[in-house]
Amino acid sequence: MAGHESGYLKSSVKPAEAWTLLPSLALLHLCSPGGLRSRLSILMYHRVLPQPDPLFPGEGDVETFHVQIRNLAACFRIIPLLDAVRGLRQGKLPPRAACITFDDGYADNAEIALPILQKYGIPATFFVATGFLNGGRMWNDTVIELIRRAPGDILDLAKVGLGQFEIGTMPKRRQALHCVLGKLKYLPLDSRRSRVEAMRALIPVILPSNLMMTSEQISILHNAGMEIGGHTANHPILARMENDAARAEIADGKEMLEGIIRAPVRLFAYPNGKPGSDYLLDHVKMVKDLGFDAAVSTAHGAARMSSDVFQLPRFTPWDRGQLRFTLRMAQNMLGGVETV
Repeated sequence: MAGHESGYLKSSVKPAEAWTLLPSLALLHLCSPGGLRSRLSILMYHRVLPQPDPLFPGEGDVETFHVQIRNLAACFRIIPLLDAVRGLRQGKLPPRAACITFDDGYADNAEIALPILQKYGIPATFFVATGFLNGGRMWNDTVIELIRRAPGDILDLAKVGLGQFEIGTMPKRRQALHCVLGKLKYLPLDSRRSRVEAMRALIPVILPSNLMMTSEQISILHNAGMEIGGHTANHPILARMENDAARAEIADGKEMLEGIIRAPVRLFAYPNGKPGSDYLLDHVKMVKDLGFDAAVSTAHGAARMSSDVFQLPRFTPWDRGQLRFTLRMAQNMLGGVETV
């Protein structure tokens, strides 16, 4: 981001508060000393909700996100991901280096997360699936909102091969949702789409059309100094597709984003992101061939100088307290990473 030498942002903690952070900083410095022994922590977020969601009690909301960003600003040197990749390759990362990323392209990233990031002077990368921009909705959100709004105590999806569920309480709705998403997640793209449309025909409710970003919001993020990354067009499981179709998904998403921001899109996030099950080495090669500089997965751990920059690990901490947050981040930095 402009105005910060080499793109490295310093902590916004006041000097009078700094002494309370010394144990945390010492531990993180030990785990990530910088230079040739650096460990880069890349954090992954999806949504930042305006208030807690009873259907997803563990999902991050604005209050939780604000606390985590404050903790990160206090304990880490937050770096734009593209700068971090270059520093990692050269063995020149600062101690306690970290990056922040968001997946999918939810509107609340621009509406809620961006002002908090700007408050602390923190850069982030937003990986956007372009097929859902401007009023679209991801398939899983369609399922979520259908089950959230379904009337009655019984949800009968037997006609579409998904079974019957009790939904009279919030925990039962949550259980039904988990089961349905699990059955649909790894179906071929067209088959999954047809099942979801069949669900819509069975559950006559009005669904939201403002969950995902608009093209204008992507431009706002870009103009605010945030990095925009590719995440395919339709968020498929690449490993379940023919190679030509997978390549088109990656390329089409990149092309559309570049048309919106009028700048190169250099970073990519594999949909779902599990090495060996959601994407394969063929897809890593596609990402390289299409001109990306680096890519991220959802494997846990922290990146090192020897890491494949086209399969960088990411992690999402969930602790609010400073001590537990620090311990969770340190544990992740010391963990290993498996790749395909």
